Amino acid sequence: MRKETRRVLHAHGEQPPQYLAELVGSSKSISSIRTILLKIADANASVLITGPSGSGKDVAAQLLHQRSRRAARPFVALNCAAVPADLLESELFGHEQGAFTGATRARAGRFEAANGGTLFLDEIGDMPLAMQAKLLRTLETRVVERVGGMLPIALDVRVIAATSVDLAAAVAQGRFRTDLFYRLDVIHVSMPALADHAEDVPALVQHFLRQQASPARFTTAALEALGAWPWPGNVRELRNFVERACVHHGGEVIGREALDRLLRGKRAPDALAETALAETVLADAAMAETARLLGPDGVDLKQLLADLERAYIRAALEQSGGTISHTAKLLRLQRTTLIEKMRRLEIDARAA
Repeated sequence: MRKETRRVLHAHGEQPPQYLAELVGSSKSISSIRTILLKIADANASVLITGPSGSGKDVAAQLLHQRSRRAARPFVALNCAAVPADLLESELFGHEQGAFTGATRARAGRFEAANGGTLFLDEIGDMPLAMQAKLLRTLETRVVERVGGMLPIALDVRVIAATSVDLAAAVAQGRFRTDLFYRLDVIHVSMPALADHAEDVPALVQHFLRQQASPARFTTAALEALGAWPWPGNVRELRNFVERACVHHGGEVIGREALDRLLRGKRAPDALAETALAETVLADAAMAETARLLGPDGVDLKQLLADLERAYIRAALEQSGGTISHTAKLLRLQRTTLIEKMRRLEIDARAA
């Protein structure tokens, strides 16, 4: 079994991580998540990690595994959204020789490869309903059957699932099984958007710089500017940006001028929409009644923008009849970004 596990992992490029996962940051939210992860690391219960794309759900899953009693056994990851629906059953449960066209030899699936360790199912919210039923049965019985096989294989696997989809909303819409949701959501960990813990950006930048062969160095002013950037792609986007900065400026000091050149033209559609919205609010306020809005004690700009976001989202929901995809198009947002904003702003689509 040990030989076959290594072969399967290598064949799919899913080698167990050779580094210790690190949840970087000292903000209240990240510190709290780190404490929770270390507390539940040795539990065998399923864990559901939610949060926007790029927020570090995979890092949290690796940290759970590496701090558990299963650390010496495999950590196997599968992105459920990246596997065609007709191949997902074979990927998860394996298949016997001749089970289908092209199955020239028997092959273990991800569950078998993770035996004794941890199976990380990323983007679980995109799993087809038919496969959800089969996954639920496996989680309940702790037994798998390869496609085309008759022999049940008992397994000891801890399952960690992650998604950027609002599974509660998906359940309400009939796109995700209620019983599977509760089976996965035994322990819930919610990863925040980077904008919600922007104070961690400097530490994250330094962390990513240490991973570069020829690191650059950011001035204090540049780090402050990076902390103020919206980062719609969250920690993943920041990591990629630091890598790109080092490619262009390895061994150099990056100040505000160089940083502005790196950031120029980089804004994604979501960032453009959010920035344009913020700039419109500020411009209108400046022309109309800046003094009244600001007042003698100042104004909570973050709350002001949140209230405006809430108003626009509710208006778009009403115009679209509560349809999330149509609402996202009206607001020029990705669907997952809109769902995360609605969760953060406590907006219920059914109330539209």
